[in-house]
Amino acid sequence: MLKIAVLVSGGGTNLQAIIDKIADGTITNTGIVTVISNNAGAYALERAKKAGIPAACISPKDYADREEFHEALLEAVDASGADLIVLAGYLVVIPEEMIRRYRNRIINIHPSLIPSFCGTGYYGLKVHEGALARGVKITGATCHFVDEGTDTGPIILQKAVEVQQDDTPESLQRRVMEQAEWVILPQAIDLIANGKIEVVDGKVLLR
Repeated sequence: MLKIAVLVSGGGTNLQAIIDKIADGTITNTGIVTVISNNAGAYALERAKKAGIPAACISPKDYADREEFHEALLEAVDASGADLIVLAGYLVVIPEEMIRRYRNRIINIHPSLIPSFCGTGYYGLKVHEGALARGVKITGATCHFVDEGTDTGPIILQKAVEVQQDDTPESLQRRVMEQAEWVILPQAIDLIANGKIEVVDGKVLLR
C-alpha cells in the first residue's frame, strides 16, 4: 500500500478530495499516514482529525530559523514512513534536502495549465487573476512532480477548464478545483500507487 503524507496550508479541499476518493475506491492501494500544516488555524487539520488521520502543525514561526523548521518538517515526514509526499495547497517552500531525499516522490497540484501562470508569485487567487487579466479562454490544473524549481517538475496530468465571460477570480478558482484539481490529483495518486508512472529523462511515462 502506498503511504502518503499530505502537506496543506489552508482549508484542505484537495485533502478532502483525496480522503473521499480513497473512501469510495477511486484511489486504490493507498492510505494517508499524516497531514502536516504550517498553519495552526488551517481547517485542513480539522478535516484530518474527523477522518481519523494523524495531523500536526509544523510552523516556521515556532523555530529559531528556517534550518530548524526544515529539519523538523523532514523529521516528521520521515517518521510517518510516507512513500509519497502530496503538496495540496502547501504555501511554504519545501527544503531542498527533502526534494533530494524524496526525488520523484513529491507531487504538487497547481491551478493552471503549466507553463502558463506558474512560477514565483503565482499561487491561490493570483493564478486566476492572471488568467482573467490575460483574457485566456481555457485554463485548468496541472499535477506534477516537484523539483528544485517552482512549478518546473515533470508533468503527470493536466485537465482543461473553460473560462466563462462573467468569471471572477473566485468563481474561476472554484470551477478549476471542482472540474480539474479534485479530479487529476486523486488520479495521479492512484497511478503512482499502482506502479503506472515512471519518470524518464525528466518526463513522465504512463505504463
